[in-house]
Amino acid sequence: MAALRSKLRLITTHHHRRYSILNPDSKTPLSAKDKSRAALSLLKSETNPQRILEICRAASLTPESHLDRVAYSKAISKLKDLNHFSGIRSFLQESTIRPDLKSERFISHFIVLYGQAGLIDEAKRAFDEMEEKMGIQRTEKTLNSLLFACVLAKDYAELKRIFVEYPKKYGFVPDLDTYNLVIKGFCESGSSSSVYSILDEMSRKNVKPNATTFGNCITGFYKEEKYEDVGKILEMMKEYGIAPGISTYNLRIQSLCKLKKSGEAKALFDGILSRGLKVNHVTYGHLILGFCREGNLEEAKSLFQKMVNTSGLRPDAECYFTLVYYLCQGKDFEAALKICKSCLAEGWVPNFSTMKSLVEGLASISKVDDAREIIGQVKERFSKNVEKWNEIEEALPK
Repeated sequence: MAALRSKLRLITTHHHRRYSILNPDSKTPLSAKDKSRAALSLLKSETNPQRILEICRAASLTPESHLDRVAYSKAISKLKDLNHFSGIRSFLQESTIRPDLKSERFISHFIVLYGQAGLIDEAKRAFDEMEEKMGIQRTEKTLNSLLFACVLAKDYAELKRIFVEYPKKYGFVPDLDTYNLVIKGFCESGSSSSVYSILDEMSRKNVKPNATTFGNCITGFYKEEKYEDVGKILEMMKEYGIAPGISTYNLRIQSLCKLKKSGEAKALFDGILSRGLKVNHVTYGHLILGFCREGNLEEAKSLFQKMVNTSGLRPDAECYFTLVYYLCQGKDFEAALKICKSCLAEGWVPNFSTMKSLVEGLASISKVDDAREIIGQVKERFSKNVEKWNEIEEALPK
C-alpha cells in the first residue's frame, strides 16, 4: 500500500506535465469537463494499454461526473479486451486511495468496475478492506455494488454465496435492489425457477417487488422458453397492482424476437396498439432487428416506415445501423442507400465494413455516382480510414 501511495504521489507530481496528452496543441489548461471530453474522445480509438492508463490519469477522472463514469467504463472495457488486467488492478487501486475519492459512493463504483473487468476477487477485497484500511463504512449499497459486480462478471455462484452469507456476516438487511440483482443473476444463469423462492422471501420480509423485479423474471422465463411461468408472473404483477407498462411489453417483445418468434412479437405489438397503449422507438427497434435476423426485410422496412411516418417517432442510431447492415446483406442496396442517407443526415455513420458493403453493392448495380457521394460524405466527416476509402474509390468503375 505504501508503494502504491508513493506511485500516486508521483502521478500527481507529473500531472501538469502529462495532462498535455489530452490537448497537446494548447498551452491553456483545460477545465475538468474539457479534460473528461478529451479523455473520452481519445479512449474511443486508443489501443495501447499504457496510453489508455496515461489518458485516464491525466484526466483525473472522478465517478462523480457522468462523463467520467463513461470514460472509466470505456477504459476498463478496452483494457479487458487487451487482457491488460495488471493495468486495471493498478489503476483501480490508485483510484481507491485518492483522497478526493474516499467515500462509499466512489468505492462502490470501483467495485462495479472490478466486476466489469471480471476481477471478482479484487472486488471482494475492496469490499472487505473498506472499513479496516479506508475507514469507510459498508452499507447495503456497497453490498448491492458487489452483487452487481458478480452479475457483470457472470459469476453467478459467487453472487449466490454473497447473497446468502454477507447479510448475516455484516448485519445487512437486503433491500429491493438486493433482491432485484439476485433475481437478475438467477435469470441470466438459466435458473429462473429459483426466483419463486426469492419472491417468497421478499413477501415474508415485506419488500414489495417493482416492475424491474417482474421484468427480470419475465426475461429469464422467456429465455428458458417457460411460457407458463411468464403467465404466472404477469398474474402476480396484477396481484401487486403493477400494470404492465411499455417497458414490460418491450422486454416481452425483445425476448420473443431473440427466440426468432418475431411474428408472435408483432402480434403482441398489434395488441398493445389496439388497446391504445403508446409504443416507443425501442419497441420498433426490437421488432426491426428481430425481423432482420429472420430474413424478413420487407416487414422490417414496413415497420421502419410506420415508425417514422405514422408514429412520428425518431429512430435511434442502432436502428439505422441494423437496417443498413441487413439490407446490404440481403442485397437490397437501393433501400439501404435511402436509409443510410437519412442516417447520415442525423449525423450517424454506420461502421466501416457496413459502409464498404453498401458502396460496393451500389457499384454492382451501376449506381457508381451514389457510391462516390457516400464515400465523399464519410471522408468529410471522418479522417479515419481515408486511405482505405481512397483505394475503394479508385477501384470503382470509371
